Amino acid sequence: MLRAQVRISRRLQADLLAEHDLPLAFYDVLTHLGEAPCGRLRMNDLADRVLLSRSGLTRLVDRLEREGLVARQTCPSDARGLYAALTPTGRARLEEAAPTYRRGVRDHVLSRLDDDDLRLFGHLLGKLADEPVDGSAAESVDEAVDESVDAAASFPREGVSARPAP
Repeated sequence: MLRAQVRISRRLQADLLAEHDLPLAFYDVLTHLGEAPCGRLRMNDLADRVLLSRSGLTRLVDRLEREGLVARQTCPSDARGLYAALTPTGRARLEEAAPTYRRGVRDHVLSRLDDDDLRLFGHLLGKLADEPVDGSAAESVDEAVDESVDAAASFPREGVSARPAP
């Protein structure tokens, strides 16, 4: 299972780098922020979602901030808390890269499976994620990719400003 995940991730990364000069880890963070209310998440919540340690996420957000894709914002209700917020530049890069990611998922995963495999794949993913997958797995898996990308692309853009890179 790990081998398949690594191979698929490498292929998706190669696609994103070749077409958008965007590492998969950047795309992952941008997607989670694009799906979040107001295009931002508390750093702790974002670390949990992208499966990184707090220090690993801090370093990744440092890189994203230098690229102008993410801005740190203080939390008004907790002076110690920080948000990572998607900048307009980050949203634009996400929207540009989303079709490449979607195509990569289809090419490197979905196209290799027949309808029965896709139903089983969707069922197993649902079980492993502890979230039931309703309906046809072929549609559910494909729709999940589409919904993730569409949610990120359609979120309102105002209220997020980029800080100049140091």
